[in-house]
Amino acid sequence: MTKEKIYIGNGTEKFDGDLVEFSLNLSKLGVDAKEFMFEYNGDKYVKLKVVKKRGGADEYGKTHYVEVDTFKPTAKGNNTKSKTQEDDGLPF
Repeated sequence: MTKEKIYIGNGTEKFDGDLVEFSLNLSKLGVDAKEFMFEYNGDKYVKLKVVKKRGGADEYGKTHYVEVDTFKPTAKGNNTKSKTQEDDGLPF
């Protein structure tokens, strides 16, 4: 099952790729990505991806876009991490 991507912003590459400045649509993030937000130690998080646009800059000079990471892991009992790998306690 493929989920539809949730685009919430655009950005521009600067300084030979050392920096990508972007803006996020927080209204869209709060509505469209609500099911992908999670809580850890009383703080709310959402995982995002900053992706380089294929074909270079668009007509507005934007070179990257921001999308919500819609991956949802399986239940904790189905963890594929080996026993030798250390767990840092963070959910991401």
